[in-house]
Amino acid sequence: MADLIGDNEDLYDVLSVARNASESEIKKSYHKLARQYHPDKNPGNENKFKKISTAYEILSDSQKRMMYDQFGMSGVRDNGGHDGGFGFPGFGGGGGLFSHLFGDEMFGGGSRRYRRAKGETLAIPLEVSLEEAYNGVTKKVEYKRNILCKSCSGYGGKAGTMVKCRSCKGSGIHVQLHRIGGSMFQQVRSECKDCSGSGDYFKEKDKCKKCKGKRVTEVKAELEVAVSPGMRHDQKIPFRGMADEGPDMDSGDIIVVLQEEDHPDFRRDGSDLYMKKKLSLSEALCGFEMLINHLDKRMLLVRGTTGEAVAPGTVKGIPEEGMPNFRRPHMKGNLYIEFDVEFPECGFLEERELMKLEKLLPSKPDQPALDPEAEQVDMVDFDLTRGSDHQGQHSGQTYDEDSDTEDFGGGHRVGCSQQ
Repeated sequence: MADLIGDNEDLYDVLSVARNASESEIKKSYHKLARQYHPDKNPGNENKFKKISTAYEILSDSQKRMMYDQFGMSGVRDNGGHDGGFGFPGFGGGGGLFSHLFGDEMFGGGSRRYRRAKGETLAIPLEVSLEEAYNGVTKKVEYKRNILCKSCSGYGGKAGTMVKCRSCKGSGIHVQLHRIGGSMFQQVRSECKDCSGSGDYFKEKDKCKKCKGKRVTEVKAELEVAVSPGMRHDQKIPFRGMADEGPDMDSGDIIVVLQEEDHPDFRRDGSDLYMKKKLSLSEALCGFEMLINHLDKRMLLVRGTTGEAVAPGTVKGIPEEGMPNFRRPHMKGNLYIEFDVEFPECGFLEERELMKLEKLLPSKPDQPALDPEAEQVDMVDFDLTRGSDHQGQHSGQTYDEDSDTEDFGGGHRVGCSQQ
């Protein structure tokens, strides 16, 4: 509908107001002209009525008005004039804009509903142990929030002394438009410094003594957070409307985010639990019994299968002894145990006893035929974590003592090859 108004046509003339007219003056003039030229009362004035509607739609919006004042109608059209801002729903029903201004009784049709602004959402981390996540727990969270000042009922000062900010014209923001090429514009929004983004302010003598004109005060608040069995790390628990209050807006929400702590014995993966247990060589070969202190303080008795040797790295599972399912607490995951085998130190048996042990163990695999020219080598202990430069201190010492070396300027020692 913005196309009905030519680039040389002045929107202020269309509404019969001055260029420095206030919002109330623009609204008053529009109200008068809309009654005068509405098609239901004066058929044949549809285009005139549309121009009046479009002019008001632009000039009543501080951002669009600023854009029009700087760039004219071409700037308004190029920067999104068809995003719903200039459309005017049918004449017969009146709806939308006129229903809001004059009421449904004048033109008929349903009224437009406007959604209130909502405060910011605040996220609060809450640490829980694995035991608490397993069994469930109720914990208290303390935080600070803003509430409407009770002394002035959120008004900020003496009744009737609030002044609309002239700098931002009550919008609370400053909008600057920068042409970035052709018909493209970049819109930069910033909070009005004069009113701190509120759109209005009080003179110092009129401010509320308690909130100092801020309309809100900070208080300590507390929430009781029910952590259900099976809830997981990073799971979010919402508390609607428990964040900051503010004038002319709905309170924000609190989101409590669970932070599950590590456990010394168990590791969680979804609904399953994992743990590691160390067995002696005797237990690995001949069977074992062990007690597991579970997260709900039950003692689980675990026995190895008779005659089954447990190799290092073997994993065994215990069904339904893992974490509860959050939505179905009666269902649980599994508990998995990874076994490590601790071997005895060298020399724990004399050679005679080793021969007896060898007869009890499964037979060795057949040895390959020995090559008479094969060279026998000795094995030494290596620390793989130290890297190859530190491997085999004994062999390094042998080279240092027995090899002829030449000292080059760089400080590197090069051993001579022995033939």
